[in-house]
Amino acid sequence: MPSPSLLRPAAGLHRWNAPLGVAVVLLGLLGAMALVPGALTTDDPRSCDLADSLVPPSRAHPFGFDLFGCDLLAKTLYGARTSLLLAVSVLVLTGLLAVVLGTLAGYAGGLLDGVVSRVTDVWSGIPLVLGGVVLLSATDRRGVWQVVAVLAVFSWPLMLRIVRAGTRQALTLEYVTAARALGAGPGRLLTRHVLPSAVRPLVVFASAYAGVLVSAEAVLTFAGVGLQRPTESWGILLQQGGEVASRAPHALVLPSLVLVVAVAAFVLLGDGLRAAGRSAHGR
Repeated sequence: MPSPSLLRPAAGLHRWNAPLGVAVVLLGLLGAMALVPGALTTDDPRSCDLADSLVPPSRAHPFGFDLFGCDLLAKTLYGARTSLLLAVSVLVLTGLLAVVLGTLAGYAGGLLDGVVSRVTDVWSGIPLVLGGVVLLSATDRRGVWQVVAVLAVFSWPLMLRIVRAGTRQALTLEYVTAARALGAGPGRLLTRHVLPSAVRPLVVFASAYAGVLVSAEAVLTFAGVGLQRPTESWGILLQQGGEVASRAPHALVLPSLVLVVAVAAFVLLGDGLRAAGRSAHGR
Protein backbone atom coordinates (compact mmCIF):
# COMPACT_ATOMS: atom_id res chain seq x y z
CA MET A 1 0.00 0.00 0.00
CA PRO A 2 1.38 3.44 -0.88
CA SER A 3 2.66 5.46 2.05
CA PRO A 4 0.23 7.82 3.81
CA SER A 5 2.74 10.57 3.12
CA LEU A 6 1.45 10.47 -0.44
CA LEU A 7 -1.66 12.19 0.87
CA ARG A 8 0.20 15.45 1.38
CA PRO A 9 -0.68 18.10 -1.20
CA ALA A 10 1.72 18.30 -4.08
CA ALA A 11 1.67 21.68 -5.75
CA GLY A 12 3.62 22.47 -8.86
CA LEU A 13 4.45 18.95 -9.99
CA HIS A 14 6.91 20.07 -12.60
CA ARG A 15 10.37 19.59 -11.07
CA TRP A 16 12.29 16.61 -12.33
CA ASN A 17 14.20 14.28 -10.01
CA ALA A 18 15.89 10.91 -10.30
CA PRO A 19 12.91 8.70 -9.32
CA LEU A 20 10.64 10.62 -11.67
CA GLY A 21 13.09 10.35 -14.55
CA VAL A 22 13.59 6.60 -14.07
CA ALA A 23 9.84 6.09 -13.78
CA VAL A 24 9.15 7.96 -17.02
CA VAL A 25 11.70 5.84 -18.90
CA LEU A 26 10.37 2.55 -17.50
CA LEU A 27 6.75 3.50 -18.04
CA GLY A 28 7.58 4.59 -21.57
CA LEU A 29 8.88 1.09 -22.25
CA LEU A 30 5.86 -0.48 -20.59
CA GLY A 31 3.59 1.76 -22.63
CA ALA A 32 5.31 0.61 -25.81
CA MET A 33 4.82 -2.99 -24.72
CA ALA A 34 1.11 -2.40 -24.24
CA LEU A 35 0.45 -0.25 -27.31
CA VAL A 36 2.77 -1.66 -29.97
CA PRO A 37 4.02 -5.09 -28.83
CA GLY A 38 4.49 -6.11 -32.45
CA ALA A 39 7.21 -3.48 -32.81
CA LEU A 40 9.25 -5.14 -30.05
CA THR A 41 9.03 -8.74 -31.22
CA THR A 42 8.39 -10.54 -34.47
CA ASP A 43 6.99 -13.62 -32.72
CA ASP A 44 3.27 -14.27 -32.46
CA PRO A 45 2.17 -15.26 -28.93
CA ARG A 46 -0.51 -17.50 -30.45
CA SER A 47 1.95 -19.33 -32.70
CA CYS A 48 2.92 -22.33 -30.59
CA ASP A 49 4.75 -25.57 -31.28
CA LEU A 50 4.75 -28.35 -28.70
CA ALA A 51 8.20 -29.33 -29.94
CA ASP A 52 9.43 -26.12 -28.24
CA SER A 53 7.69 -26.87 -24.93
CA LEU A 54 9.69 -25.41 -22.00
CA VAL A 55 12.76 -24.76 -24.15
CA PRO A 56 15.02 -22.49 -22.05
CA PRO A 57 16.01 -18.94 -23.05
CA SER A 58 18.36 -18.41 -25.96
CA ARG A 59 19.69 -15.50 -27.99
CA ALA A 60 16.86 -15.86 -30.49
CA HIS A 61 14.23 -16.27 -27.77
CA PRO A 62 15.43 -14.41 -24.63
CA PHE A 63 12.54 -15.60 -22.44
CA GLY A 64 12.38 -19.14 -23.79
CA PHE A 65 9.09 -20.99 -24.32
CA ASP A 66 6.16 -21.98 -22.12
CA LEU A 67 4.53 -25.36 -21.64
CA PHE A 68 2.63 -25.08 -24.92
CA GLY A 69 5.67 -24.05 -26.95
CA CYS A 70 4.70 -20.38 -27.16
CA ASP A 71 7.35 -17.67 -27.11
CA LEU A 72 7.36 -16.25 -23.58
CA LEU A 73 8.73 -12.85 -24.55
CA ALA A 74 5.89 -12.35 -27.03
CA LYS A 75 3.31 -13.44 -24.45
CA THR A 76 4.83 -11.10 -21.86
CA LEU A 77 4.75 -8.16 -24.26
CA TYR A 78 1.18 -8.79 -25.36
CA GLY A 79 0.10 -9.54 -21.79
CA ALA A 80 1.21 -6.05 -20.74
CA ARG A 81 -1.78 -4.58 -22.57
CA THR A 82 -4.30 -6.45 -20.42
CA SER A 83 -2.53 -5.90 -17.10
CA LEU A 84 -1.96 -2.18 -17.65
CA LEU A 85 -5.42 -1.59 -19.15
CA LEU A 86 -6.94 -3.23 -16.11
CA ALA A 87 -5.02 -1.00 -13.69
CA VAL A 88 -5.78 2.19 -15.63
CA SER A 89 -9.48 1.30 -15.88
CA VAL A 90 -9.75 0.80 -12.13
CA LEU A 91 -8.01 4.13 -11.51
CA VAL A 92 -10.35 5.97 -13.88
CA LEU A 93 -13.50 4.49 -12.34
CA THR A 94 -12.44 5.01 -8.74
CA GLY A 95 -10.91 8.40 -9.49
CA LEU A 96 -14.13 9.76 -11.01
CA LEU A 97 -16.22 8.46 -8.12
CA ALA A 98 -13.74 9.83 -5.59
CA VAL A 99 -13.64 13.27 -7.17
CA VAL A 100 -17.43 13.60 -7.26
CA LEU A 101 -18.28 12.21 -3.82
CA GLY A 102 -15.10 13.35 -2.07
CA THR A 103 -15.46 16.93 -3.26
CA LEU A 104 -19.15 17.10 -2.36
CA ALA A 105 -18.61 15.57 1.07
CA GLY A 106 -15.63 17.75 1.86
CA TYR A 107 -17.37 20.92 0.69
CA ALA A 108 -20.82 20.29 2.14
CA GLY A 109 -19.74 18.86 5.49
CA GLY A 110 -22.49 18.02 7.95
CA LEU A 111 -24.59 14.89 7.53
CA LEU A 112 -23.34 14.05 4.02
CA ASP A 113 -19.73 14.25 5.12
CA GLY A 114 -20.44 12.17 8.21
CA VAL A 115 -22.19 9.40 6.28
CA VAL A 116 -19.55 9.27 3.54
CA SER A 117 -16.74 9.24 6.11
CA ARG A 118 -18.26 6.37 8.11
CA VAL A 119 -18.92 4.28 4.99
CA THR A 120 -15.39 4.77 3.68
CA ASP A 121 -13.88 3.99 7.09
CA VAL A 122 -15.69 0.65 7.22
CA TRP A 123 -15.20 -0.25 3.56
CA SER A 124 -11.50 0.63 3.48
CA GLY A 125 -10.90 -1.89 6.26
CA ILE A 126 -11.44 -4.76 3.81
CA PRO A 127 -8.11 -5.86 2.25
CA LEU A 128 -8.04 -5.50 -1.53
CA VAL A 129 -6.90 -9.03 -2.37
CA LEU A 130 -9.09 -10.70 0.26
CA GLY A 131 -12.15 -8.85 -0.99
CA GLY A 132 -11.24 -9.78 -4.54
CA VAL A 133 -10.93 -13.46 -3.65
CA VAL A 134 -14.35 -13.48 -1.97
CA LEU A 135 -16.23 -11.78 -4.81
CA LEU A 136 -14.43 -13.42 -7.73
CA SER A 137 -14.81 -16.87 -6.19
CA ALA A 138 -18.56 -16.41 -6.43
CA THR A 139 -18.60 -16.05 -10.23
CA ASP A 140 -17.75 -18.51 -12.97
CA ARG A 141 -16.94 -15.87 -15.58
CA ARG A 142 -13.92 -13.76 -14.75
CA GLY A 143 -13.00 -11.53 -17.65
CA VAL A 144 -11.11 -8.26 -17.62
CA TRP A 145 -14.13 -6.10 -16.79
CA GLN A 146 -15.30 -8.38 -14.00
CA VAL A 147 -11.88 -8.08 -12.35
CA VAL A 148 -11.86 -4.32 -12.97
CA ALA A 149 -15.23 -3.99 -11.24
CA VAL A 150 -14.16 -6.02 -8.23
CA LEU A 151 -10.89 -4.15 -7.75
CA ALA A 152 -12.73 -0.85 -8.13
CA VAL A 153 -15.22 -1.87 -5.44
CA PHE A 154 -12.42 -2.17 -2.90
CA SER A 155 -10.29 0.75 -4.12
CA TRP A 156 -12.67 3.71 -4.20
CA PRO A 157 -12.65 4.41 -0.41
CA LEU A 158 -8.92 5.16 -0.47
CA MET A 159 -9.31 7.60 -3.34
CA LEU A 160 -12.37 9.25 -1.85
CA ARG A 161 -10.69 9.88 1.51
CA ILE A 162 -7.80 11.60 -0.24
CA VAL A 163 -10.06 13.91 -2.25
CA ARG A 164 -12.24 14.68 0.76
CA ALA A 165 -9.20 15.56 2.87
CA GLY A 166 -7.77 17.64 0.03
CA THR A 167 -11.06 19.48 -0.39
CA ARG A 168 -11.33 20.35 3.28
CA GLN A 169 -7.73 21.54 3.33
CA ALA A 170 -8.21 23.59 0.16
CA LEU A 171 -11.19 25.38 1.71
CA THR A 172 -8.85 26.82 4.36
CA LEU A 173 -6.41 28.33 1.85
CA GLU A 174 -6.27 32.11 1.69
CA TYR A 175 -7.02 32.44 -2.02
CA VAL A 176 -10.07 30.18 -1.67
CA THR A 177 -11.32 32.20 1.28
CA ALA A 178 -10.75 35.38 -0.73
CA ALA A 179 -12.65 34.00 -3.73
CA ARG A 180 -15.57 33.11 -1.50
CA ALA A 181 -15.52 36.59 0.07
CA LEU A 182 -15.62 38.12 -3.41
CA GLY A 183 -18.84 36.27 -4.14
CA ALA A 184 -17.68 33.18 -6.04
CA GLY A 185 -20.54 30.67 -6.20
CA PRO A 186 -20.19 27.01 -5.17
CA GLY A 187 -19.73 25.82 -8.75
CA ARG A 188 -17.00 28.29 -9.60
CA LEU A 189 -15.36 27.89 -6.20
CA LEU A 190 -15.15 24.12 -6.56
CA THR A 191 -14.11 23.88 -10.21
CA ARG A 192 -11.70 26.83 -10.33
CA HIS A 193 -10.16 26.86 -6.88
CA VAL A 194 -10.87 23.81 -4.71
CA LEU A 195 -10.82 20.90 -7.15
CA PRO A 196 -7.37 21.55 -8.70
CA SER A 197 -5.79 21.63 -5.25
CA ALA A 198 -7.75 18.63 -3.97
CA VAL A 199 -6.95 16.43 -6.97
CA ARG A 200 -3.16 16.85 -6.90
CA PRO A 201 -2.67 14.46 -3.95
CA LEU A 202 -4.95 11.97 -5.72
CA VAL A 203 -2.74 12.02 -8.82
CA VAL A 204 0.33 11.29 -6.72
CA PHE A 205 -1.40 8.49 -4.82
CA ALA A 206 -2.92 6.94 -7.96
CA SER A 207 0.48 6.86 -9.66
CA ALA A 208 1.82 4.55 -6.98
CA TYR A 209 -1.45 2.68 -6.50
CA ALA A 210 -1.37 1.54 -10.13
CA GLY A 211 1.44 -0.79 -9.08
CA VAL A 212 -0.78 -2.22 -6.34
CA LEU A 213 -3.50 -2.94 -8.90
CA VAL A 214 -1.12 -4.61 -11.36
CA SER A 215 0.21 -6.87 -8.62
CA ALA A 216 -3.30 -7.54 -7.27
CA GLU A 217 -4.42 -8.83 -10.67
CA ALA A 218 -1.37 -11.08 -10.80
CA VAL A 219 -1.96 -12.43 -7.28
CA LEU A 220 -5.65 -13.10 -7.88
CA THR A 221 -4.99 -14.82 -11.20
CA PHE A 222 -2.09 -16.82 -9.77
CA ALA A 223 -4.43 -17.97 -6.99
CA GLY A 224 -6.94 -19.17 -9.58
CA VAL A 225 -9.70 -16.62 -8.97
CA GLY A 226 -8.61 -13.87 -11.37
CA LEU A 227 -8.47 -13.72 -15.15
CA GLN A 228 -9.04 -16.88 -17.14
CA ARG A 229 -7.47 -18.28 -20.28
CA PRO A 230 -7.31 -17.54 -23.17
CA THR A 231 -6.86 -13.97 -21.88
CA GLU A 232 -3.22 -12.93 -21.96
CA SER A 233 -1.95 -11.10 -18.87
CA TRP A 234 1.03 -11.16 -16.57
CA GLY A 235 -1.09 -12.93 -13.96
CA ILE A 236 -1.92 -15.69 -16.44
CA LEU A 237 1.79 -16.09 -17.24
CA LEU A 238 2.64 -16.40 -13.55
CA GLN A 239 -0.10 -18.96 -13.07
CA GLN A 240 1.13 -21.03 -16.01
CA GLY A 241 4.75 -20.61 -14.98
CA GLY A 242 3.99 -21.72 -11.44
CA GLU A 243 2.64 -25.00 -12.75
CA VAL A 244 5.97 -25.88 -14.37
CA ALA A 245 8.41 -23.92 -12.18
CA SER A 246 10.20 -27.03 -10.94
CA ARG A 247 10.99 -28.12 -14.50
CA ALA A 248 11.38 -24.73 -16.18
CA PRO A 249 12.10 -21.92 -13.69
CA HIS A 250 12.38 -19.39 -16.51
CA ALA A 251 8.65 -19.70 -17.20
CA LEU A 252 7.93 -18.19 -13.79
CA VAL A 253 11.00 -16.09 -13.02
CA LEU A 254 11.22 -13.98 -16.18
CA PRO A 255 7.57 -12.82 -16.31
CA SER A 256 7.84 -12.17 -12.56
CA LEU A 257 10.80 -9.85 -13.15
CA VAL A 258 8.80 -7.84 -15.68
CA LEU A 259 5.97 -7.54 -13.16
CA VAL A 260 8.41 -6.36 -10.48
CA VAL A 261 9.84 -3.74 -12.84
CA ALA A 262 6.33 -2.49 -13.64
CA VAL A 263 5.37 -2.19 -9.98
CA ALA A 264 8.67 -0.47 -9.19
CA ALA A 265 8.09 2.00 -12.03
CA PHE A 266 4.72 3.05 -10.62
CA VAL A 267 6.12 3.35 -7.10
CA LEU A 268 8.99 5.48 -8.40
CA LEU A 269 6.49 7.63 -10.28
CA GLY A 270 4.56 8.26 -7.10
CA ASP A 271 7.75 9.02 -5.16
CA GLY A 272 9.01 11.28 -7.92
CA LEU A 273 5.78 13.26 -8.13
CA ARG A 274 5.65 13.61 -4.36
CA ALA A 275 9.26 14.80 -4.23
CA ALA A 276 8.65 17.25 -7.07
CA GLY A 277 5.64 18.67 -5.32
CA ARG A 278 7.48 18.93 -2.00
CA SER A 279 10.41 20.67 -3.69
CA ALA A 280 8.18 23.17 -5.46
CA HIS A 281 6.08 23.73 -2.35
CA GLY A 282 9.18 24.49 -0.31
CA ARG A 283 10.62 27.06 -2.69
